[in-house]
Amino acid sequence: MTPRSLHRTTLALAMGAALLLVLAACAPMPKLADPGQTLDGDVAARQLGLSTSDGQSLDQQWWKRFGDAQLDALVDQAMAQSPSLALARARIARAAAMTENAEANERPNAALDASVTRQRITEHGIYPAPLAGSIRTFGNVQAGLSYEWDFFGKHEAELKAALGQQRAAEADAAAARLSVANAITKAYVALARSQAQSRLLQDQLTLRQQGADLVRQRSEAGLDNTQELRQAEAPLPDLQRQQLVLQEQQTLLRNQIAALTGQGPSGTATLQASLPRTLDWQQAPSLDLLGRRADLAAARARVEASAQDVRAARTRFYPSVSLSAFVGLNAIGLDELFKSGSRQWGGGPALSLPLFDAGHLRANLRGSAAEQDAAIASYNAAVLDAVRDASDQYASLQSLRQQQIQQDAAVANADSQFSLAQQRFQAGLVNRLAVINAQQSRVTQQRGQLDLQAQTVDAQINLIRALGGGYADPARQSPTTGGANTPNAPSTANAANATNAPAAPQIQASHS
Repeated sequence: MTPRSLHRTTLALAMGAALLLVLAACAPMPKLADPGQTLDGDVAARQLGLSTSDGQSLDQQWWKRFGDAQLDALVDQAMAQSPSLALARARIARAAAMTENAEANERPNAALDASVTRQRITEHGIYPAPLAGSIRTFGNVQAGLSYEWDFFGKHEAELKAALGQQRAAEADAAAARLSVANAITKAYVALARSQAQSRLLQDQLTLRQQGADLVRQRSEAGLDNTQELRQAEAPLPDLQRQQLVLQEQQTLLRNQIAALTGQGPSGTATLQASLPRTLDWQQAPSLDLLGRRADLAAARARVEASAQDVRAARTRFYPSVSLSAFVGLNAIGLDELFKSGSRQWGGGPALSLPLFDAGHLRANLRGSAAEQDAAIASYNAAVLDAVRDASDQYASLQSLRQQQIQQDAAVANADSQFSLAQQRFQAGLVNRLAVINAQQSRVTQQRGQLDLQAQTVDAQINLIRALGGGYADPARQSPTTGGANTPNAPSTANAANATNAPAAPQIQASHS
C-alpha cells in the first residue's frame, strides 16, 4: 500500500469515526405518541347500509345530461368568470412554486459573484507597507458551487410534502369547480320551477276569478247569497300574494345566477329557464366515495403531506453534510485582476450538527406531529360527512320517487274528474262553476307534480355532488404515485413499530 493510499484510508476511517461520534452527540429527539388511524370509507359506507359496488358512472360535465343548452352556456361562463375558481387556480400556482422550491434543494447551487471595493487599508492589519495605510481598489470575480447531501431523507421528505400540498390544491380546485357547477345548476332549476309555478298560479288565479264572477252573477240573480260570494272571492288575495312571492324568488335567483357567472343583474334580467326532466337512473350510482369526491382527495393528500412534514422535522435532528467549491480572481487593483497570478480556488466539505437547540427542533417536531393529527382528524370527519351526505341524498331521492308515483296518480284522478265535469256540463247536469272547480283542483295537483319534479331534479343534483361529480383522483389512478394510489388513505398500521432511526423512507403516518 502506497503512502498516499494509506493516508486516504486513514482519513476515511477517521471521518467515519467522527461521524459516529457526531451521531451519538445529536440533539435528543422526543418520543411521540402514534398518530390516529384513518377511516376506511368503504367500511363506513357499508356500516350505513350503502353499496360500494360500481354503479352507473358520472361524467365531470354531468350537467350536460339534462340536455339544456342554456344551462350548459351558463355553467361554462361561470367556469371562466368565477372569482372562487380564480382563487383556486392561484393556490395551485403557489403550491406548484413550493414544489419547485423543494425540488431545487436536491440540486447543486451555483453562483457568480463580482465586486469592486474602494477602501483604506488599516495600518495595523495583515497588510504590510506600502499597502498599509493606503487607499486601494479591490476586485473580485468568483464562481461557486455547493451541494448538500440528503443522507437522512430531509429533501426527499420536503419534496413529497410539497407534492402532497400541490395535489391537495388541485383537488380543492376540482371541488370548487363542482361547487360552482352545482350552485349554477340548482339555481337554474329553482328559477325554472318558480317560473313554471308562476304560470300555473296565473291559470289558477284566472279560474278563481272566473268562479267568483259566476257566483257574483248568481248572487245578483238571487241564486246564491253573499256568504257564498265571499267564499268564492276569499282565495284571490292569497293567490296574488303567492304570485308576488314567486316574482321575488325569480329576481333573487336571477341575481344569484348573474353573480355566479360574473355578470351584473341586468345580464340575467330576462332569463327564462326550462325545468329539466329527471335523469333516468336505473340503478344507484357508485358510492365509492373516496375515489369520486375531490374534498376527500384533498384531505387524503394533506394527511400524506403532513406525514412527510413529520419525517422532515425528524431529519433536522441529524447532521447536515455539504460540499462547496469556488474558483475566481482576486486582486488589489483592477489592472492586476485578470492576470494569471490573481487566480484563486478552494473547496471542501462542511458539517452542521444541532447540539443545543434550546427546544426549537423538539417544538417543531411536536408541531408537525400535531398538524398530522389534525389532518387525520379532518380526513376522518370528511369521510363520515361524505358517507352521511350520500346516504341522505340517496334516501331523499328514493322518497321523492315514491312521492312522484302517488302524485302522478293524484294528477290522473284530477284529470278524470275534470273530464267528467265537462261531460256532465255538456249534458246539462251541472253548471259552469262545477267545471271551473274541477279545473282548479286539476291545476292544484299539477302544481304539486311540478314541485316534486323540481325537487327530484334538485335531489339528483345533490346526489351527484355528494358522489363527487365524476371526479377521479389522479394520484389513485397512477401506478407511480407510491402510497397515494391505494383505495383508501395512507396506512397507519405500522405506526406503532416505527423507530427514531435516521433514515425513515416511505413512512406515511408515523410520529415516532
